[in-house]
Amino acid sequence: MFGAVTRKTRGYCPQRVDTQSSDRDGVLGPLRRRTGVDWERPLPKGTLSATNAFAFVSSPASPTPGSVIPLDSPQRRRLPPLLRRAWYSLNQTFRRRIAHTGVTPDQFTALRTLLEGDTQGMTQRSLTEVMSSDPNTVASLLERMEEAGWIERQAHERDRRAYRIRLLPLGHDKYRQVRDVAVGLQSDVLADLPESERERFLEQLEVVAMACRRAAETSAKTTSR
Repeated sequence: MFGAVTRKTRGYCPQRVDTQSSDRDGVLGPLRRRTGVDWERPLPKGTLSATNAFAFVSSPASPTPGSVIPLDSPQRRRLPPLLRRAWYSLNQTFRRRIAHTGVTPDQFTALRTLLEGDTQGMTQRSLTEVMSSDPNTVASLLERMEEAGWIERQAHERDRRAYRIRLLPLGHDKYRQVRDVAVGLQSDVLADLPESERERFLEQLEVVAMACRRAAETSAKTTSR
């Protein structure tokens, strides 16, 4: 009825499909089974043309105007990949810029946290919480920093099972050595935003970070039950 239909397939040259072929299940059979339409009978007026029929069956549906796109659709900006990309790139850049100092990004975070924390010294548990890390990672980190002479541990005055961790003079020196690099990197990254929007962006990022922490705490409580 349609004579010959041109089928276009990505990566191949257009080929002609003979709709009058006696091999009914060779080409038209799959279409008949997938659509319920007998492609050798005349179509009612107003239905799909033969050429568009192939595109209808083989092409993925595109979102229609006004339709809701799922949160995990590749057509949308997704939070986990964006956070991962930002953190990985920032961490790697910082690591390269301070490699000559002998300090790692995690060690700098610990130095800064101790400097800004309790003047009497922080416990390992409180340091772990503020750094958003895990106990084993922080324990290994502190061991290396203590061996390097950057920190010291002293017995806690009330909790015999805990220690207070304080910065030593060499730790202060290492922090000051790396601080300017950290501040410069943050300025470089935020420079892509208008100056009037930078603080607002950080405020919104803090809201997202707190929401992520609450989700982690909730899931931990659920798992422990």
